[in-house]
Amino acid sequence: MNPKLIIPGITATVVLALGGYGLYRAGVHRGVNVPIGNVSTLSRATGAPQKSGDLDPKSGRRVLYWHDPMTPEQKFDRPGKSAGMDMLLVPVYEGGAEGGGVTISPRVQQNLGVRTAEVTRGELHTEISAVGNVAYNERDVALVQARANGFVERLYVRAPLDRVRRGQALAQLYVPDWVAAQEEYLSIKRMQSADIAELLDGARQRMRLVGMTDDQIRRIEDDGKAQPRQTITAPIDGVVTELVAREGMTVMSGAPLFRINGVRTVWVNAEVPENLAVLARPGNIVEVRTPALPGVAFKGTVSALLPDVNLATRTVKARIELANPQYRLTPGMFATVQFSTVGRADVLSVPSEAVIQTGTRSVVMAADGAGEFRAVRVEVGLDADGRTEIRSGLKTGEKVVVSGQFLVDSEANLQATDSRLSGALKAAMGSAPGVHGKDKQGMPDVKDRPEGTPK
Repeated sequence: MNPKLIIPGITATVVLALGGYGLYRAGVHRGVNVPIGNVSTLSRATGAPQKSGDLDPKSGRRVLYWHDPMTPEQKFDRPGKSAGMDMLLVPVYEGGAEGGGVTISPRVQQNLGVRTAEVTRGELHTEISAVGNVAYNERDVALVQARANGFVERLYVRAPLDRVRRGQALAQLYVPDWVAAQEEYLSIKRMQSADIAELLDGARQRMRLVGMTDDQIRRIEDDGKAQPRQTITAPIDGVVTELVAREGMTVMSGAPLFRINGVRTVWVNAEVPENLAVLARPGNIVEVRTPALPGVAFKGTVSALLPDVNLATRTVKARIELANPQYRLTPGMFATVQFSTVGRADVLSVPSEAVIQTGTRSVVMAADGAGEFRAVRVEVGLDADGRTEIRSGLKTGEKVVVSGQFLVDSEANLQATDSRLSGALKAAMGSAPGVHGKDKQGMPDVKDRPEGTPK
């Protein structure tokens, strides 16, 4: 063959091949970027919903809106394609189901270990356990002060945290101001006059003004002797938590000398999670245990729920008042608190393992029968006895997946992705001129390619 004819022939063949391939690529590109109007045309041809509120003939459910699962916050009232990913929008159905769900064969369900449970309605018993610490009852406090200017001659309680009894001597003060007031009273009392009652009453008032009590005044009247020294006694049983007085010191009227905290009752401040604080109502009966006293349980009641939330632990303090017989509970002890069981009737609930917490919402995988599953968004309430309260999203008698739900959810996402890709490819193939079919690799059949296109 003449070489001069071979070269032009090869050149013409290459040009035709490149031209045909260019036409093919242009057709595919036009199909992939099909506008929303073409998607609506395709939806009408397949009988799919056209707008919000339409019924899906396949599932029989009403479409609320369409969205892109990659950006679920954007909602559309008609089907189409997402602007960013160029993928078909996914419908969201009435009742909380997103997408068309997934169908899994029994064999695959067995391999995934899928188990279901029924949504039931009944009584839900909630138990609250919390930890806390023993503290002094701040309502049982006595502050001992100096009632007059004087000197601390003797101190009977010398160390903080010493335990004292009511009426026990704490300190002895020498009060010079008392001497003059007492001598005036005794002088008037010795007078032989019929109208000294008013004078005696005035002298009593002056003794009260310098800080003497009625008992001390009565002793002066009975003994007839001046008493310049005052013995300070403990007004309650308890522990000396603050000790200011020291022997030899000068004290002024009103100066604090001792602070005594009672120990007949104590507080336990329990840290209750804020989502369970509604159940820790004042008046609830609790049982308190401490590792320092194994086998001993203390019964008490919730006296107050403090209006303060710990920002670090997200807990609320429940103040519990306990009787402290034999003073066995000491402030600072660690304690575990078991609140009484709170029963709630007519509560819709599911096993707690059925709920998938995504961080922004709660989802369960509902089983519709015949191997069909769908994701349902639910509003959850309290957890108790391995069950979770469902406030909305499910009805009595429905079945939810309790084992393998994460695998079912993954399978649903895979099938949804495959469905969107298939829909986009069908729309592209339907709008590309001269393209009618695909081979096994997803490319147009040889018979549909333009003549001269490389195989």
